[in-house]
Amino acid sequence: MGRKNQTTVTEFLLLGLSEESEQEGIVFGMFLVMYMVTISGNLLIILAISCDPHLHTPMYFFLANLSSVDICFSSVTIPKALVNYMVGSKSISYTECMIQIYFFITFINMDGFLLSVMAYDCYVAICHPLHYTLMMRPRLCVLLVVLSWVITHLHALLHTLLMVRLTFCSHNAVHHFFCDPYPILKLSCSDTFINDVTAFTVGGLTSATPSTCITVSYAYILSRVLKFPSVQGIRKALSTCGSHLTVVCLFYGAILGVYMHPSSTYSVQDMVATAFFTVVTPMVNPFIYSLRNHDVKGALRKFMFRRFGSSKFYR
Repeated sequence: MGRKNQTTVTEFLLLGLSEESEQEGIVFGMFLVMYMVTISGNLLIILAISCDPHLHTPMYFFLANLSSVDICFSSVTIPKALVNYMVGSKSISYTECMIQIYFFITFINMDGFLLSVMAYDCYVAICHPLHYTLMMRPRLCVLLVVLSWVITHLHALLHTLLMVRLTFCSHNAVHHFFCDPYPILKLSCSDTFINDVTAFTVGGLTSATPSTCITVSYAYILSRVLKFPSVQGIRKALSTCGSHLTVVCLFYGAILGVYMHPSSTYSVQDMVATAFFTVVTPMVNPFIYSLRNHDVKGALRKFMFRRFGSSKFYR
């Protein structure tokens, strides 16, 4: 009853990326297409990896997990925005908003942790190829993923509990298409100092840990690659890490500019950047990994032939 007495806002209004009706229709169409591409592309990656025994390695185990997280990441925000547009509503209940914040924080941090684990995997593959099987044991790979899930859930729980303690008064219009934590904090009529400090300390630590792991891993990889005697060896190393490095740059490039400053300075540019890594990045990840990876392309061709080629043959 205490929270109900404090919280007068029972729902929030998601104004979206644009308040003009004509532009809203365009945004809806773009979101629908991108969401379908995101789901189908990442699902194909998961199915191709699971059906091809040659891809049952740590690298592709982490890639399958990344694709699963990208599906969940997009599903936290986009479907609600699409449903609101179809029913002609902009509202989201207070409870739904807090749940959306929880899973948004969980999956965005899980992306970062998986990218750091994949960076370590690249480091072992290039710098210690003879000990790769010993160092990247299946039990260790599973443990790294499970540990990442535990950390991200605890981190999301902390921020959500701090959000729940805030008081929201008359203002409930969110200039976004989902409950992004920063725009929600700006609506609070209570002091958000603890939330901002926690975002800088705990949130910064949670973000800095995987990014530091990625930086250190690639520093060792670069020093190792520069010692390769042949151009072919350098090309092989780049083909191993190129896709991952591209995804890392896309993901962290947008994230660092949005969440590494106080919530009070959240701007329209930040909203666009948030939309980029919540909608665009999960969509392009499967294309980056499939177009630059011969093993994934081969597995996709085999999977498509088994599912569609054989059916045409029997017809």
